[in-house]
Amino acid sequence: MNGAYMGQKPPELIPSMFAPNFISTEESEFGSFFSTDGTEFYLGVDVNGKSEIRYSKMIGTEWSKPKTFLSHERYGYNDPFLSNDENRLYFISERALDGVGDLKDVDIWYIQKNDKTWSEPINAGPNINTDGNEYYISFTNEDTMYFSSNGHNSKKDDHDIYYSKNVGGIFQKSIPLGDAINTPNYEGDVFIAPDESYIIFCSTRDDGFGQGDLYISFKNSDDSWTTAVNMGEPLNTKNYEYCPFVSKDGNYLFYTSNQDIFWVSTDIINEIKNKM
Repeated sequence: MNGAYMGQKPPELIPSMFAPNFISTEESEFGSFFSTDGTEFYLGVDVNGKSEIRYSKMIGTEWSKPKTFLSHERYGYNDPFLSNDENRLYFISERALDGVGDLKDVDIWYIQKNDKTWSEPINAGPNINTDGNEYYISFTNEDTMYFSSNGHNSKKDDHDIYYSKNVGGIFQKSIPLGDAINTPNYEGDVFIAPDESYIIFCSTRDDGFGQGDLYISFKNSDDSWTTAVNMGEPLNTKNYEYCPFVSKDGNYLFYTSNQDIFWVSTDIINEIKNKM
């Protein structure tokens, strides 16, 4: 695999599998993303029922074979996402707080880069994590974290989307998005545009095409959100579409479908916006 985006032919409005037999394989792939300069790639992979985070780097023009970057003999690690300064790698895990106890609910964690090494996992704290499950992570340009949770309310079967502002390096109390986004259905796997102009997430709704679909909402001039709409075919299928990520150059939407990584031109976002 050589060159930008691993030498893959750029997609247009029809999604295509990303890097078959190199990234998208017979294993189950989940959340993935490229670093800002496009030379590093992280993804979550299921290994015998337990997830781990893998990593590939472009050295010169050639990409290294994806190798295990973060794993544990007992706990799963998934949904990787770098902070804006790329000195923290955030992820989710059912890891016990003391790092040795039994599996618990899923929390958001991170590791901190120190020179060329990484710290032990650090819990993101009580303003983010609860006694329920917290999933997936993305950030705005101002370091506001968006994520999903079923622990900030009393309905444990209802995952909703929340955000937490970062003030002086400390995440503030999490706030749920309104009814334009959150419903009695499942909402999770949220990607927020860095400028907060749009938000993409997975949901299970009556107008869906399959097990779970990607939906999108746009920010109005008064900072409210438009009512989220299904992103439609051919992006959404009879399978489960989730784990959205838009490349830092704004050109491509990556996501998972049928346990493989797919990508499509972000022109699809502009088309939906124009129709709305």
